[in-house]
Amino acid sequence: MPAHEIDYRLHGEEMQAVEIELDPQESVIAEAGSLMMMDSHIRMETVFGDGSPQDRGIFGKLVSAGKRLLTGEGLFMTVYTNEGSGKARAWFASPYPGKIIPIDLASLGGSIICQKDAFLCAARGISISIAFQKKLGTGLFGGEGFIMEKIQGDGMAFVHSGGTIIEKELQAGESLKVDTGCLVAFTGAVNYDVEYIGGLKNAIFGGEGFFLARLQGPGKVYIQSLPFSRLADRIIASAPKMGGKRREEGSVLGGLGDLLDGDNRY
Repeated sequence: MPAHEIDYRLHGEEMQAVEIELDPQESVIAEAGSLMMMDSHIRMETVFGDGSPQDRGIFGKLVSAGKRLLTGEGLFMTVYTNEGSGKARAWFASPYPGKIIPIDLASLGGSIICQKDAFLCAARGISISIAFQKKLGTGLFGGEGFIMEKIQGDGMAFVHSGGTIIEKELQAGESLKVDTGCLVAFTGAVNYDVEYIGGLKNAIFGGEGFFLARLQGPGKVYIQSLPFSRLADRIIASAPKMGGKRREEGSVLGGLGDLLDGDNRY
């Protein structure tokens, strides 16, 4: 079944939301909990798996749900269908600071591979499965593990990641070295591998770890500037209640100054 044709509009900059416009009987699928608001003519339906044609039958639904568990997603997704006579809209919000990436799968060969938990929503008819990294080194040191998400179909899909997104088109034979935590997604023709950063001092004191991800074209890749896990670690490290230290504030009087400044809630 071809994916439904949906129109969209992005709102915001650092905490984005995507507005999906649906014609009568058109549907969009989304992760549970991502809805922000919707028009009154839209009906919600929770489905087992991703609701794609491959999910028909009990066995197909179980396989789809199992794949979603492997990628870190939930067993269920929600389908939003416009049952009115005119256009209707639904809005879906990003789960943390970053960018929403609209992806036209038809223009990218029908599929894209992305990091786990990146999927936000898509036109109904899009399937979400797993991409298994066959290379041992890539699975162990690539930063994404052995299991990634594979989004397939011929319609629009939306993925989310932290920080700012850089989109690069790699020509055949052209390669790019990327921090292992900053890779968001890439098209199926891109060769994804890891390589040793080189030099003992670089590996130990360079701050980038021992390995970098190596992407070789042809194809398109999406890179994020700030993975959410890295942001969370820095927030925790700066929270006094969690044993961290305040950054970019404080008093020359030390603890006495903290008592006098009136802000001792954290």
